[in-house]
Amino acid sequence: MSEVKKVVKHEQQKKEKTKKQYKPFWIVMSFIILIVVLLLPAPSSLPIMAKAVLAILAFAVIMWVTEAVSYPVSATLIIGLMILLLGFSPVQNLGENLGNPKSGSAVLTGSDLLGTNHALSLAFSGFATSAVALVAAALFLAAAMQETNLHKRLALIVLSIVGNKTRNIVIGAIIVSIVLAFFVPSATARAGAVVPILLGMIAAFKVSKDSKLASLLIITSVQAVSIWNIGIKTAAAQNIVAINFINHQLGFDVSWGEWFLYAAPWSIVMSIALYFIMIKVMPPEINTIEGGKDLIKEELHKLGPVSAREWRLIVISMLLLLFWSTEKVLHPIDSASITIIALGVMLIPKIGVMTWKHVENKIPWGTIIVFGVGISLGNVLLKTGAAQWLSDQTFGVLGLKHLPIIATIALITLFNILIHLGFASATSLSSALIPVFISLTSTLHLGDQSIGFVLIQQFVISFGFLLPVSAPQNMLAYGTGTFTVKDFLKAGIPLTIVGYILVIVFSMTYWKWLGLL
Repeated sequence: MSEVKKVVKHEQQKKEKTKKQYKPFWIVMSFIILIVVLLLPAPSSLPIMAKAVLAILAFAVIMWVTEAVSYPVSATLIIGLMILLLGFSPVQNLGENLGNPKSGSAVLTGSDLLGTNHALSLAFSGFATSAVALVAAALFLAAAMQETNLHKRLALIVLSIVGNKTRNIVIGAIIVSIVLAFFVPSATARAGAVVPILLGMIAAFKVSKDSKLASLLIITSVQAVSIWNIGIKTAAAQNIVAINFINHQLGFDVSWGEWFLYAAPWSIVMSIALYFIMIKVMPPEINTIEGGKDLIKEELHKLGPVSAREWRLIVISMLLLLFWSTEKVLHPIDSASITIIALGVMLIPKIGVMTWKHVENKIPWGTIIVFGVGISLGNVLLKTGAAQWLSDQTFGVLGLKHLPIIATIALITLFNILIHLGFASATSLSSALIPVFISLTSTLHLGDQSIGFVLIQQFVISFGFLLPVSAPQNMLAYGTGTFTVKDFLKAGIPLTIVGYILVIVFSMTYWKWLGLL
């Protein structure tokens, strides 16, 4: 299995070397579009500061879609642009929305410039939210799983139960993704746990990497990861982005248990659909992997007995899951606070499971920066009225006000799926779209249906089913060389269609029964 890991790592490193670290053309184009939007005459309904925010959004979208530079670098550039462009914009009638900024004792109004000190606060406002704390703590939890190999042990235990039959192994790959979604709050880490194990089974029994069986197992595992990014609140960072905006703008905090109640049934039905779709579009050449169960047992044997650290992490993870799921039911502690407390316990010497020195290199710090900046950008889109104006201009012409809520959901969901084709990061997509969708609920006067409408669109933002570039876990799997883009599309197109239909069906039935719509 270690040889398989080396092969996967080598393939990923080869792709990283051949992939250009930056794209000069798109960097230049991003700045040109930024300047063009800034120079366009502002409509009377759009404050100058809001136009500056829209220019920054256009810059950000081009950077994110083209991956002109890495996400952390683009996030740093966005911070700089927010400080400069907002700082030198007049406050006009936005004073109250911006928290009545002052210069000395005087409140800034009208033609008074906001100033870079106030703009700096806006640019970093996303980092002062509990959402960033939750994501950071969740990344530490994922690192703890990797440090102890507990996520790998869980995956092996599930696969050891399902047996040697190919179809059962496909079911096992789906179940592993479901189980890990509860405990590993990182899609890439979950995929990183199960993909090498499946590759090991393929390699050990001389099955070609180009076979349908290899494609079937690897694609199934990462599609299941995407499905359960939707089912569990803490399974993906983009969910926390949406919760933050819903909490601050709509005044409703969706607890872990409430999210599970809303989303998990959809993910369960999608998981069943995934199994039948994958077996249909990629029927395996063989029905049984002889000795597959023995290989899994051998890998479990290599891990040895469950260590004291793993037992401590199991206890902490189970308690964490218990407190997450009983939020608002048995106690008032929010998910972010619970997770940070768990992180503190994990770092305590002797009692915990890791040291800061061991874990700091396993944390993708750039993810936290991108996450915080995404929330900051969403905040200024909402506070300056830019999101409301963009919503009115984009969706106003469609006559959505006169449509039933289900028809509106059907149209906006289709738009959401199509626009995801250009984004490699669901977190960035959520940061750009959720503020616009929140503003749209105001335009459409959705009232009590607003929370349900925005939540459903957040579920759709996690649709990473179509292309390898649609999600990081897809790219990790693509790096194994077991499938082509065409193979992924063969599975992704029917899966996306089924997901779209299920969103509409659930909107008409289950979510309506729960009072979301």
